Amino acid sequence: MAAQHDAPLETLFLPFGGALTWPAGPVLFLRARDGWPLRERAQPGQLVCEQSFRPFADALEASGWTVRDEQQLGEDATRYAVVLVLPPRQREEARALFARALALAAPGGIVVACQHNNEGARSGEGDLQQLAGLGGKMTKNHCRVYWTAPLNGQHDAALAQRWAALDAPRAILSGRFQSRPGIFAWDRIDPASALLVEQLPADLAGRGADLGAGYGYLSTEVLQRCPQVTGLDLFEAEGRALALARENLEKLASPAKLGFHWHDVTAGVQGQYDFIVTNPPFHTPSRGDRPDIGRRFIAVAAEALRPGGRMWLVANRHLPYEQILNESFGDVRVAAERDGFKLIEATKAKAAPVRSGKRA
Repeated sequence: MAAQHDAPLETLFLPFGGALTWPAGPVLFLRARDGWPLRERAQPGQLVCEQSFRPFADALEASGWTVRDEQQLGEDATRYAVVLVLPPRQREEARALFARALALAAPGGIVVACQHNNEGARSGEGDLQQLAGLGGKMTKNHCRVYWTAPLNGQHDAALAQRWAALDAPRAILSGRFQSRPGIFAWDRIDPASALLVEQLPADLAGRGADLGAGYGYLSTEVLQRCPQVTGLDLFEAEGRALALARENLEKLASPAKLGFHWHDVTAGVQGQYDFIVTNPPFHTPSRGDRPDIGRRFIAVAAEALRPGGRMWLVANRHLPYEQILNESFGDVRVAAERDGFKLIEATKAKAAPVRSGKRA
């Protein structure tokens, strides 16, 4: 199978072909993604990767790279000669990431970042220049890679301190939830989830799951509206969101047994459920629409439901989910449509009764 083209990742490493020298010591890669450029440059044991999105973290670990989370890096005193960054599109989150990159760089170290032109590359370059000055830049593959000069305290320390707090968790929606920039619909209730909640039946009961739980909005509504729910498992691939969901749900003091899983739903889920709610993603952090992710969520939900179990799914109206829904469930109906979204209730077929008969 041909390797998937990842233009920002490939462009990120271009300066090390001449403009920059790859160091002999440890290198840090923030928002890391796996790919052949890592294997071309980094030595085994040299590269430390930070990645909170589970599929990307799994791919990095499968290739033998060391993966750490934000908290682990903060507790480690190691400072790095090179800090590589693939900044996210959300600007507050990206600025906070630049501030952390500077804090984790060793004296004389450099920060190297790359973004696709359609994902905020020009703004990112301007932000890093404002914070620490630029040592150079290159453009290729519809991307922009830019880097600092060797860092020896010449950056704007006060600005770095302000930017470091830009993606800190904070109260939203009149204090009802904790969230942070960069999480899906981080400062609001997205209209698709709101549509699902409006139609949510109060008779949901037993053990359920929220596939792609985000910061926990749907799960919170399930627990507050459906008193017969005895257990709820939250599955979320973005670790930063899952930590928020845990905080948001645990403060409810619900009698239901809760489970929090940093997990890629497309890999399948363990357990059998009486109901499932989901607002599945249809893209990944590395850009591009991916309706196959939603289709896989539907197939996984069908596998995880008990016979007669129900799935409540909300999605953009144009997404092609009907075939997999009809193939995977015994009964499918559109419960509501609004503002370009469709809400679907799908019920898993009950097993046919086993009939005994006499052999002729």
